Amino acid sequence: MILVFKTNVSGSSDAQMLQPLLDKHLEHASWSFDLEDCDKILRIDSHEGIGDTVVQLLRSRGYKCEELTD
Repeated sequence: MILVFKTNVSGSSDAQMLQPLLDKHLEHASWSFDLEDCDKILRIDSHEGIGDTVVQLLRSRGYKCEELTD
């Protein structure tokens, strides 16, 4: 399952700061940021429904995060 999130993560330094947090909580998933996209996309490939968890994780660090649906 591919999950897509709109964020306000602004640069690679922010993404690197979030890496340990995401790696810890998404240990069975692969994830990546597309910071060149206007929506600063976070893409997660996971077998679990973790959308709410991801939103809460990023918001707890002061970032905006919204799951995009079809």
